[in-house]
Parts: sequence; C-alpha cells; structure tokens
Amino acid sequence: MYATERQQVIEELVSIDGRVAVVDLARRFGVTTETVRRDLGQLEAAGVVRRVHGGAVVRSRVSTAESSVAERTERRREAKLSIARRALDAVPAGFDGSIYLDAGTTTAALAQLMIERGAGHSPLEVVTHSMAIAHVLAGSAGLSLTAIGGRVRGLTAAAVGSQTVDAISRLRPDIAFIGTNGLSATFGLSTPDPDEAAVKRAIVAASRRCVVLADADKLEAELLVSFARLDDVDVLVTDGVLSRTLADAVDAADMEVWQP
Repeated sequence: MYATERQQVIEELVSIDGRVAVVDLARRFGVTTETVRRDLGQLEAAGVVRRVHGGAVVRSRVSTAESSVAERTERRREAKLSIARRALDAVPAGFDGSIYLDAGTTTAALAQLMIERGAGHSPLEVVTHSMAIAHVLAGSAGLSLTAIGGRVRGLTAAAVGSQTVDAISRLRPDIAFIGTNGLSATFGLSTPDPDEAAVKRAIVAASRRCVVLADADKLEAELLVSFARLDDVDVLVTDGVLSRTLADAVDAADMEVWQP
C-alpha cells in the first residue's frame, strides 16, 4: 500500500473513531511504527489530524476548541434529548429535594423535560448559573428557580468567576447534573476554559450526588482543564460505547453508566 493510500485510510479512521494509535496502525498496515509516525506527521502538516502521545486525534479535538451555545444546540440534538430523558430517571416521582443544573445544551434539554413533567409532581428547587437555562425555567409551574450570578461568558451564556464559585460553594444540592466537554480514563472530566472549570469543580464538590451527561463525542476527549476525577461522579449518562480502557476506569471509580 502506498503512503497516500495509508494516509487516506488513517484520515477515515480518525474521522470515525476520533483518534488512532500508532501501534494499532502499524499492525493494521504491516509497516513499522516509524512509517506510521511519518504518515501522521504529514497528515498533521496538512491540518487533518493533531498528534498526541501514542497516536493522533481528529483536528477538532484540540484542547481549547469550544463552539458556541447556538452551534452546540444543533449538534446531535436527538442524542442529547435521549440522554436528558434517561437522566431524568435520577429524579423520581415525589422527589422534593434540590437540583443543580450545569450550563450546557444537554442540561438545557433536561431543563425543558423538567418543565414538561412539572404538572402533577412535587415542586422542584432548581439552581443554575446558566443564563440560557434560567431563562427557560423562569416562571415555570412546579419549579422554584435560583439563578447564580457572576460575569457571563458570551460563548456559553454561563456565569463564571469568584463570585459564582463562592455562591455555589455555599450550597448543598441533592443532585447535580453536570455537562462536560471531555471524559477520559486518565484525565477525568475536562473543559477548555479555566473559569468554566472552576465553576464545574465547585458544583461537583457541593453536590450530594453527581450525574454527568455526555454524548458520544465527549468520550475519550481531553480538553485543557480537568475539573473532576472519575470517582467524583456517581452516574454517567451517555449514548456512546465506552472503550475497554475507559470502561475499566469507570468500573474502578464505582461509577454507574446509564444508556438511553
């Protein structure tokens, strides 16, 4: 197989799986690891992949990549809705405790489901620092809303900063639903922005029970800032298939995995 043919296959594998390993590619093509590294170097120079330790990842998985709320709302909409429906099972009928909703498009889908389910259920005490989610929940029957303030990031419409972190640290919500940009075996939960990470870290530390909502695109991804270990999380709700490495790490962390 010529180098151009190998590189075309590698590009297809990265686009499908999100990442490739040098050793696996060498075995697949029957070439040396040095040959594979040269292929990856040429693909990185062409802007197709980004090289990481032991292999390469899709270019969009750079550690600081972050899209706007509007862009993320349209991406994998049905998958996020199905994850939100499954996550709602963490709030049983008759639940009269408090809930924290992290900023994010999947948690926003969960907020909408809470509104739809509100009639006939016990009132819920909901707290959020997401301006978008607060706007959706404001005035909804069956919900009591507390909005946490602070400096609002335009990209995510979420309050951040020391004021936000301090306010969250004074809370003890019964259940926190957290979003994440990445979830991996070695780096835990991560996000591109340090200020967002500080807020998420405060939510995880404050909550009695932590439920993470992550669609398949988030699995195996590692962003710039880690904000929680796997053993900080009680439940992972995802539509993705966990790799053996991630599945073993999740099991070791005693984390439940819920599928839609």
